[in-house]
Amino acid sequence: MLMTVLDGSIVTVAMPAIQNDLGFTPAGLSWVVNAYLIAFGSLLLLAGRLGDLIGRKRMFLAGTAVFTAASLLAGIATSPGVLIAARFLQGVGSAMASAVGLGILVTLFAEPRERARAIAVFSFTGAAGASLGQVLGGILTDALDWHWIFFINLPIGLAALLVALPALPSDRGLGLRAGADVLGASLVTVGLMTGIYAVVQVERYGWTSAHTLGLGALSLALLAGFVARQAKAGTPLMPLRILRSRTVVGANLVQMLMVAALFSFQIVLALHLQRVLGYGAAETGLAMLPAALAIGAVSLGASARLSARFGERAVLLTGLGMLVIGLGLLTRLPVRADYVTDLLPVMLLASGFGLALPALTTLGMSAAGGADAGLASGLFNTTQQIGMALGVAVLSTLAASRTETLTEAGRSLPEALTGGYHLAFAVGAALLLTALTLTATLLRTPRTRQN
Repeated sequence: MLMTVLDGSIVTVAMPAIQNDLGFTPAGLSWVVNAYLIAFGSLLLLAGRLGDLIGRKRMFLAGTAVFTAASLLAGIATSPGVLIAARFLQGVGSAMASAVGLGILVTLFAEPRERARAIAVFSFTGAAGASLGQVLGGILTDALDWHWIFFINLPIGLAALLVALPALPSDRGLGLRAGADVLGASLVTVGLMTGIYAVVQVERYGWTSAHTLGLGALSLALLAGFVARQAKAGTPLMPLRILRSRTVVGANLVQMLMVAALFSFQIVLALHLQRVLGYGAAETGLAMLPAALAIGAVSLGASARLSARFGERAVLLTGLGMLVIGLGLLTRLPVRADYVTDLLPVMLLASGFGLALPALTTLGMSAAGGADAGLASGLFNTTQQIGMALGVAVLSTLAASRTETLTEAGRSLPEALTGGYHLAFAVGAALLLTALTLTATLLRTPRTRQN
C-alpha cells in the first residue's frame, strides 16, 4: 500500500525533468498523472467486489505483480506514449491491490482494538506515503534521474509479493456466481472512467464546456443505470445493503471532501515552494518531510489509543479541526515566506491527517462483514480517488484563473501566483469545514461491530 500511494505523489516533483527528457507537450504532460488516476479510480469498486468473489489474496497478489511490472515499463520508457501506457497499467495494478487491502485487514483483525491498531498502520502508509513520495521524488530526480522514481518500486513490489505469499491466509471467495453481474460491472467501470476523465480535463476545456457537461451527464446516466441494475439483479455486483449505513455513507462523503481539500496542501504548497520561493526538487521534498514525520508519529503512536478512549468521531473532529487551522494559516502565506515561522507550523498541523484518516477508515469500514469486506474497501478507496480528481480539477483551475486575473492587473508573477494559491487554500479550508460539519451531524462511533 505504501508503494501504490507513494507512486501517486512521487511523480509530481519529477514532472519538469520528465517533460524535458521525453519531449512532452504541456497538455500531454498532465497524462502522466491522469492516466494513473483514471485507471485507479474507475476500477477500484469492481476490483473490490471481484476480490470478494475470487479471493482477496489472489486479487492482492495479482495487482501487486501488475503494478511492479508496469513500474519497470515506466522506468525504461523512452517516449511519451510508452510512459502514459505504463502509468495506466500501474493504475490498474494499484486498483487491484488497494481495493482489497482494507478488506483483508477487517477480516483478519476482528477484535475492535486489534482492528484499530491495524487500520492505524494501514492509514499511516497512505498518509505518509503521499508525503514521502515528494521527498523521494525530489531526491531521486536530483541525485540520479527521473527513471528511478519508478525503478524504486521493483524491490518493494518483489518484497511485498514474497512476504504476502506465506503471510496472507488463502480465501476461496464467494465464487463468481455470487455476484457475476457483467452488465453492472460494465456500467460502473465505464461510468467512473468517463466521470474521472471529464473532471481531470476541466482545466483544458472549462466547467461549462460541451465536453465537460456532456461527459458529466453521460457519467451520471451510466452510474444511475448501475444503481438501478443493482436493485434488480439477482447477483448484484454491489449489494445496495452496503449503503444503508448512515455512518458508511457519511464517512465516504467526508473522505471525498477531505482528500479534495488536502490536494491544496500536498500539491499547491509544493508548487508555491518551487515557483514562488525557488526551492529545487530535493529542497521541496525535504521541506515537506516534517509533515510526513508528524503524520506518521500521530497515526502510529496515538490514533488507535485515542480512538479507543474517546471514539473515532471525536478523534476525526479533532484531526479535521487541526487541518482547517493549517490551511487557514496558508491563506495568509506571504510572497517571501519564512520556512520556520510561516511554513513549519503548518507542517506540524498536518499531523491532524494522522488522526483523521485512521478514524475515518474505521468508520467507513464499520458495516463491512466478511462477505462485503472487499466491496466496502473498494468503495472507500473509490471515493478517495474521486475526491483527489475533484481536488485537482477544482483547486488548480481556481488557482490558475486567479493568477491570470492578478497578472493582467499588473501584479508581479510571484505575487500573482501567491494570490492564486491563497484562493486554493481558502477553498480547501472551506471543504474541510464542510467535512467537519458532516462529521458532527452524520457520523456516530460504532460501539459494537458485527463481522
